[in-house]
Amino acid sequence: MEYGQFCPIAKASEIIGEKWTILIIREILIGGSCRFSDLQRGLGTISPTLLTRRLSDLVVAELLIKKKIQGRRGYEYFPTSSCEELRPILISIGGWGMKWTRARLTEKDNNVELLMLYLQRSILPEKLPGKQSVIRFSFSDMASNKQWWLVIQGTQVDTCDMDPGKDVDIYINTTVATMIDIWTGLITYDKAQKTDALSIVGPSALTKNVASWMDNSIFSDMQITRAT
Repeated sequence: MEYGQFCPIAKASEIIGEKWTILIIREILIGGSCRFSDLQRGLGTISPTLLTRRLSDLVVAELLIKKKIQGRRGYEYFPTSSCEELRPILISIGGWGMKWTRARLTEKDNNVELLMLYLQRSILPEKLPGKQSVIRFSFSDMASNKQWWLVIQGTQVDTCDMDPGKDVDIYINTTVATMIDIWTGLITYDKAQKTDALSIVGPSALTKNVASWMDNSIFSDMQITRAT
């Protein structure tokens, strides 16, 4: 889209104002994704055709560099210096969203697949003992896909929506809505447990301080104001 204006905001919007573009940049800069499949997983409902088009546009605009995956099919996408300069702007937008848009969240925004992806990215494997750890989540507000697993092996963290057949170290029972509130910093693990919105079962050395091995959102420390 072209606005026909010399205003720098208008010219910037011609590049990053298209639908999905800012979220693609979010996935690359903040989510750490670089491959098509990882980007699609983090974006959810975007079609492969539209994602391909948006990535091509960002390459042409010199915000991304496209590189062939050595010895494999497909490409990887890496941010250029101009794209990197968008990082603080994205964080500012996220902070604004935390402050002013919480009241606009609805039940349909509680996407369990996206939540599990964010929790997977938040795991700090070096803070967990041994070479393997398994965490099972049970979400009581899900009609289906109630149980999910995070399997940590070395530095690799994988998400499973089917039982991986491994011994579970930590059981987390809650709702998707509550886990989102915790991850985004609206409530703490302690508060959620005191109100019976959350239960965590496992070795006390791990369950008493979950935040030591599973980070919250980068926006979790930002003040939240509910718009009226």
